[in-house]
Amino acid sequence: MSGIAKTPEPPYYAVIFTSERTEGDNGYGVMADKMVELASSQPGFLGVESSRDSDGLGITVSYWDSLDAIKSWKDHSLHQVAQERGKSKWYSRYRLRVCKVERDNYFEM
Repeated sequence: MSGIAKTPEPPYYAVIFTSERTEGDNGYGVMADKMVELASSQPGFLGVESSRDSDGLGITVSYWDSLDAIKSWKDHSLHQVAQERGKSKWYSRYRLRVCKVERDNYFEM
C-alpha cells in the first residue's frame, strides 16, 4: 500500500484513521495487509493511502463513493474482528473521521 490513491472527480468520501500503536507487532502487519486487500474488493472502495512513523503514529485514509459503502465496510464481519483486536492489543489510542471530499487537486511532474 503505497503512493497516492487515484480517486474520481468529487464528491466522494474519505475515512481518516489516525492511530498510535502499542509495542510489538502482535499480528498487526498481517491483519493490516489483509484489511487493505479485503477493503479493496468491497463495493464503493476507491483507494487508500497510509503512512506510519517510527514512533508508531499512523494515518490511513480510505476513499469511498458513498456513506453506505463506508457503513458496509464498518459492518463487515472480518473488519469487525480487526476493529476489536485494534482496541484490545494494537492501538493505545485512535481517532476516526469521515469527511466528504468536495475538491480534489492533483499535480504530477
